[in-house]
Amino acid sequence: MKAKSKLLVPIVSAFMAVSLLAGCSGNGGNSGNSGNGETSNNTADANNSNKPASVYELGKEQLDFTLYGHYDWYTMPAWGGDITSTWIRDTKKVNVKPIHSGGAAPQKLNTMIATGDLPDAIWLERVDVEKLRSADLLVPFDDYLDKYPNLKKWLGDEGINMLRSEDGKLYQFPNWYTKQPNGNAGYVVNKKIYTELGSPKLETTDDLYNYLKLVKEKYPDVVPYEPHLAKDGQGLDVLYSAFKENDQKFPGMRAVPNGDKLTSIFLDPEYREMMQYTSKLFREKLITQDAMTQTIDQITEKVMTGRVAVFAAASPTEIAMQAHAELVKNDPEAGYFMIWPIHKEGLDKDKIFPGTYGMLGWNVTVITKKAKNPEAIFAFYDWLTGPEGQSALMWGPPGIYWDGVEADGETPIFTDKYTSEAGEMAKLQGITTNLNWVGNTVFIDSTKAKFEATLPVEQQNWSTRYQREITWKTQSNATEFINIDPQPETEEGIIRQRIEDLYLEVRAKALFAKDDAEVLAILDQAEKDAQSAGYDKLLAFKTEKWQANLAKMKAE
Repeated sequence: MKAKSKLLVPIVSAFMAVSLLAGCSGNGGNSGNSGNGETSNNTADANNSNKPASVYELGKEQLDFTLYGHYDWYTMPAWGGDITSTWIRDTKKVNVKPIHSGGAAPQKLNTMIATGDLPDAIWLERVDVEKLRSADLLVPFDDYLDKYPNLKKWLGDEGINMLRSEDGKLYQFPNWYTKQPNGNAGYVVNKKIYTELGSPKLETTDDLYNYLKLVKEKYPDVVPYEPHLAKDGQGLDVLYSAFKENDQKFPGMRAVPNGDKLTSIFLDPEYREMMQYTSKLFREKLITQDAMTQTIDQITEKVMTGRVAVFAAASPTEIAMQAHAELVKNDPEAGYFMIWPIHKEGLDKDKIFPGTYGMLGWNVTVITKKAKNPEAIFAFYDWLTGPEGQSALMWGPPGIYWDGVEADGETPIFTDKYTSEAGEMAKLQGITTNLNWVGNTVFIDSTKAKFEATLPVEQQNWSTRYQREITWKTQSNATEFINIDPQPETEEGIIRQRIEDLYLEVRAKALFAKDDAEVLAILDQAEKDAQSAGYDKLLAFKTEKWQANLAKMKAE
């Protein structure tokens, strides 16, 4: 869900769409009676509820903890500022106190580590976990897995083992993990413009080029191709997939698999062809000319007002879903729809994947040794990732958009307000998406897709419809490539940053190239510069990590 989309991963997907960090002062600060995770209930009470005395039960006593979101962009919504977190606070007696980065996340975390002034929990990227783990600042979760069964049930042993650190222990609670395809990467098309232009074939890269030229000719005030944030590559990476069958994992890795090794992306024939194609679109003003500098707000405004013909991103559905709803209010023929991913002529359209998904999802939450009652915090996260917690985060507290569960004891029974007050529910989701630190993709996606499929098309959620019909079928599994980046302070980590800076600079230069020959010259020079920066050493490191992942996955 980026907030990188990632905010909406899946809606970053993403939502995509498109994601809590907390510290705990469990038991309202009175942790002396339950330092081992036990509640203060007596044995008789525990036996009466058929639960072992050692299992922490949410709602029996107050649980307060602090949470730090390790992102420059992340500001946690006020806990208790919406109906869902208010319901959790009042019924489960959980109060999450945010600690914000102030727009300087790396410095904030380094200061926390140096001073020992840690929050109870931290929400962060997997690559940053080892720094904390190696400093002996984290609490392992292994003793909690069987007592609180949701993570083990919904992720499974294979996923849990992929998350284990080098010492064999589990310190990370994943977010938006999955056992099935998910994601929103792809292409959104302006319905009114498309119809007025005769609904031409829009399947191949040639079709797309011709269509964008037609848009530019007939609609001078419309952006033909909006690549979302070109500076982070979203819309351009989507186009890369059009030239390569079977995978779209490589731009983010800055590497391309070749046999059992990872090799240079600058030498990849399909990447080079894609950069020539996108440069051509840019030269002919078929792509937003301020693509490298525009803000998300500027992109949103264009899409919301219908001034974009084709919109592509890692998770375009968050913006497009809202824009579609607004545009059709005034004109039933307006709005947006998604198309099957674009492919180069001669390639199999069913082997084109504009986005990826991974079993472990997006990011993770860790619990620090500063927490007075880490087991209580884990119990909360495990409840939150389960059916009741996820239903509350996605569709509000029980009694409004859903009420009760089906015979399986998990699936919410949706009320008429799910459709009649869809706009209000969407506003709530705009808040709670940023409180869902332990997103359970399988439960959320399966539940909403099953229900939405029973509704008439006009009542179906726009995003869910296209997820079911297109995007979930066109995302490839990139689980084998997780956790292959080196730690930032290591030699390989320093090389990685050099390559990252070079890659972004080169992509911008290639976009502004005057012709195809200059694009290739820029990429050739990039390869030389990358090798001088230690690219081969980085590729060897990543290859070793990749092969270790494959071995681990095969062993399961």
